[in-house]
Amino acid sequence: MDITPDELIKIQAFMRDKFSNDNIAVRPRSQTADSIEVLINGEFIGLVYKDEDEGETSYDFNMGILQIDLPE
Repeated sequence: MDITPDELIKIQAFMRDKFSNDNIAVRPRSQTADSIEVLINGEFIGLVYKDEDEGETSYDFNMGILQIDLPE
């Protein structure tokens, strides 16, 4: 279930539009091809995973938030 270069471009365009932020970028991961990294201004914020089930394809955005990063 590799994410193709065409899918990568479409996912980036979708995320930029959905979050109204042209500073969002996506890039392939070196370790695995079933997910891509999401960055804002070059800072890693999460991953998008590709899933195929019963002929349907979906992309799941996963963003971990550390408690130490939350405002006090």
